[in-house]
Amino acid sequence: MVATVAALPEGRFFDVYNSEELWRRYCSFLDLSLEEFNEIQNYLLLEQVKQVADTPLGSRIMGGRRPVSVEEFRRVVPITSYEDYSACLGARQEEALADKCVFWCHSAGRGGNFKWIPYTRAAFDRIARYVVAGAILAAAEKKGAVHLAPMTRVLVNLAPRPYASGSLLYYFAQYFPYQSIPPLSQAEELDFKERTEIAFRQAMDQGIDYIFSASSVLTKIGDSFARNERRLSLSSTLLHPRALHRLARAWLRSRLAGRGVLPRDLWSPKGLITFGVDTAMHEEEIARIWGKVPYQAYGNTEMMIGALQSWNKKAMTLLPDVAFWEFIPQSEWPRSREDPTYQPRTVLMDELEVGKQYELVFSHFYGMPLMRYRIGDVFKVVALEDPETGVKLPQLVFQARASDIIDLAGLTQIDEKTLATAIANAGISCEEWCARKEYNHSRVYLRLFLELKEEHPAEEMESLLEAQLKGVDTDFRDLERWLGVDRTVVVTLLSRGTFARYFEEKVKEGVPVAHLRPPRINPPDAAIARLVQLSDLCRNAK
Repeated sequence: MVATVAALPEGRFFDVYNSEELWRRYCSFLDLSLEEFNEIQNYLLLEQVKQVADTPLGSRIMGGRRPVSVEEFRRVVPITSYEDYSACLGARQEEALADKCVFWCHSAGRGGNFKWIPYTRAAFDRIARYVVAGAILAAAEKKGAVHLAPMTRVLVNLAPRPYASGSLLYYFAQYFPYQSIPPLSQAEELDFKERTEIAFRQAMDQGIDYIFSASSVLTKIGDSFARNERRLSLSSTLLHPRALHRLARAWLRSRLAGRGVLPRDLWSPKGLITFGVDTAMHEEEIARIWGKVPYQAYGNTEMMIGALQSWNKKAMTLLPDVAFWEFIPQSEWPRSREDPTYQPRTVLMDELEVGKQYELVFSHFYGMPLMRYRIGDVFKVVALEDPETGVKLPQLVFQARASDIIDLAGLTQIDEKTLATAIANAGISCEEWCARKEYNHSRVYLRLFLELKEEHPAEEMESLLEAQLKGVDTDFRDLERWLGVDRTVVVTLLSRGTFARYFEEKVKEGVPVAHLRPPRINPPDAAIARLVQLSDLCRNAK
């Protein structure tokens, strides 16, 4: 059953508002001054403190205190991590929360251990409004342009509930009427290949207005459509005149361009809404395949949406009423890594400096549970305002997730413990190893650099590690099915003696003993380059 526009909280405004009024409702956060932004932040934070102070979880996190100012809140409430909440949220103990939650969702997890987050009605009301804002801004070519309409056709390719991305669009359907391609109820039951083929057939007939997908998956969708174009064009499901006309037009466009058919020849979507740590790596390829620059939103399991680009699709602006924002300067990071008990200094929005990087800390609003939560996401401040759009707020670019995690397509997060367990379970005897994420066009890989004690083919190591990772990480097990790929693990074998020579060099450089070994997860490019050089030297010396 399709709900009418008037029956849905946000859909009804499109029935009565003009473009100017719609823009004001959804995109006016871009018109705030820094002072106005801070006023909203401070008011909502103190309201949050009142709401959660007497709850079992809130009282424990705040040490039984009830801060009466932002300054006191930042002084007495420690910076937290998920471990501080896991006993309560992991068991989904709603009685410990400040407000009734309407649904729970979880993250991709680390080592198969999910982070469960509850969402209150008030929190999701705000999130739903910003989903509408993102859709408006993704399609806008100038300020005030609103091309979004009820029953817009949205190509969806997200992980199913209770993953956060799938939960977001599922519950958003209760706020705004849109046509999911394929239907959400059907998409959740399909693997990547099946979902892509069904979406292709439906989109050939119905068309596409928007695409909502992780950036890495969006490039994969485009590749899959292009590969299946000939086979699917002969299917009886495409005999509808609209589909045949679309296919003929695409064929003509591609031949005139001297190349094969691309999705851009078949559809002209109003907006491509993407998210994920890989977006910058995929932006050029997405634009080539789909003919439109992707629009980026920042979000995660813990807040769903935290920042949006403006209509110029450049840097992002943090949202004033989703969470209270703090930032850990880069100068604080080394001590934090060396001393887990250290409480790093934070700065606020009006203290950010251009060109510097900061790690994000946030506190929930609307009865949500997280306070001064250190998520590990790093942003760079590229400007304090944007003259092109008139935005007077700091402009941020998302840099990376926490350095001790390898995030693969936003679907799984691999840490050192998970990889070490997989190596041990595979029976691989190695002197040392390290790993990082790499790209090959639209493909994302987990690359391991291994120095083995006994000689074995790299292909054998890849098969063993692939199998063991599927056993120790439930998300990794489903990764290939979601991405429609056959292999995610790639192994580079280093010659015997490589790490020993690396250690010797670091000792001569005066590097402290604790830092002789390169980080096992996400080592710097320079460290990898030197390991490969030393491997070649060791090989030639034999």
